[in-house]
Parts: sequence; C-alpha cells; structure tokens
Amino acid sequence: MSIVENRYDFALLFDCQDGNPNGDPDSDNSPRFDPETFQGLVSDVCLKRKIRDYVLYARSGGDVPGYGIFVLSGNTLESRQRQPFETLAGDDKIEAKGRDTKPTDIEKARQWMCKNFFDIRAFGAVMSTTEFNCGQVRGPVQLTFARSVDRVLTTEHTISRQAFTGEKDIKSGPGTLGRKHTVSYGLYISHGFINPVFAEKTGFDEDDLQLLWKALGNLFELDRSAARGTMCTRGLHIFKHDSKLGNAQAQRLFESIKVERKDGVESPRSFADYQVTLPSAASLPQGVTLIDGLA
Repeated sequence: MSIVENRYDFALLFDCQDGNPNGDPDSDNSPRFDPETFQGLVSDVCLKRKIRDYVLYARSGGDVPGYGIFVLSGNTLESRQRQPFETLAGDDKIEAKGRDTKPTDIEKARQWMCKNFFDIRAFGAVMSTTEFNCGQVRGPVQLTFARSVDRVLTTEHTISRQAFTGEKDIKSGPGTLGRKHTVSYGLYISHGFINPVFAEKTGFDEDDLQLLWKALGNLFELDRSAARGTMCTRGLHIFKHDSKLGNAQAQRLFESIKVERKDGVESPRSFADYQVTLPSAASLPQGVTLIDGLA
C-alpha cells in the first residue's frame, strides 16, 4: 500500500451513560473532569489504548506481520526493543547495544520497529531508554484529550460484596463495602490529526489509515465492562486535505462542526438530546473534503 500523502484532521464524538469513561488515579479513580468548568475529560492515552487493543485483535493478536503492538499490557518495552538486535542478520546485523550502538545501527533498529509495530508507525515512540537503543519516532497520528460538551455530574455509589476474601475476614462482619464512580451521561469530543510528512518517515500507509478509521468507529466494542457503562462512538467526521501541508487551519474546520443541546433540554441523558450540525460541502475551504468515517 502507498504511504499516506494527504493531511487529515478529524473530530471524534463518543458518549458514556452510567459509567466511568476514564478514571483518575489521583482522585480515587473517579471520572476525570475540568475543575473550573466541570466538563468531563478522557485522556489521549486512554483513547490510544483502545485503538491498540482493536488493532491487536483485528490482526489476529498481533500475529499478522507488521501489526504487532509495541505498548502491550503484560510486556516490557525492553523485550520489544531487543527484537531487532536479535532478528536482523547479515549486512543489517547490529553488533553492539547500549551507548556503543552506532547511529547507523540505531537507524536500522528504528526502521525495523516501524515496519513491525503498528502503534509505532502511527503514534511514534521513545525507544532509547534501555540498552537496546532503537532511537525515537514522532508519529503522524496525534489525538487530543476528549472534553465533554456540557458539564458532567460525578456520582459515587456504595456497593457491597457478600463473599469474603479469606477465612479470617469472616469475623469482620457481613460483607465488604466499596465505592463506584459514574457519570449519568456525557457526550465527549476529541480532535485528531494525521501528518503525511511524518507518515513518510514511519511508513504509515493507506492500509494503516483504513484500520485506524475502523478502530475509531469501534473504539469501545472490545472494552465492555460494568465500570464503563454504555459507551459508543457517535460520530467520526474526517476532513481530508488535497495536499500534504493542508488547505485550511484545523481549528477553523473543527469550529464548523456545531454540537448543541436541543431546545428544552437542560440535563442531557442521551445522544438524542443533542443536535449535530455539519458544514455543507459548499462552505468548506477549497481543497478540503468532509468524510463520514462511520458510513
């Protein structure tokens, strides 16, 4: 497949009902929020984790060549960075590691990592922190924190467990109490960018791009749990530019998408309580096309 040659900017809309979309470890794992506006937040790291998980399972658990996942739960980064040192042979063999690794060998390792790991081609990675120095990669795909359209109310629920952990716990009383945090409803928007200049350096191609769109459209289908409540991608609005450098400012394009509560709705409780208005084709800047990523 050919390397991505167009710039893309996209807006991702998703919602959460009766769940915790992204817990904050510094706040007893309660949903993240802006303390000034009380709008809900979901980190870019959280969204990238879900993309990685989708790609992993969509490509047979990483067994498909070129679609391994570098940042994978239960694995060390060092074990991944060791692979090009052990795999490359012949003229491409890397003879040394650590501080003695030559710049040319670091470049060989960097290219090998880009070729074999989807998330490195997409998001980039810092791979110079162990003795297996594979350099650094700046990825073409970048995401912002997601922010809810309106303020969200975090509710703390007390829950109980009737079973005991061990025999010694029976004396402590009838069951164990715990806490669970949820938001009643929140519609979130995250913005993303794809830079073809960096895609050329990492090898991010059109097949990778189509897989990314599928992952964003199915972001929460493999992440169902009681803690998450009901989460769903509600919109993936992609602005495709005719050139590498782009034909309009990203913010101008994002501001052309209007997400507003419907008349008479004070406390949104579903996606149906919102009206999403997209720009018409005639109103878009020359050289920019709006694509429905969920179509």
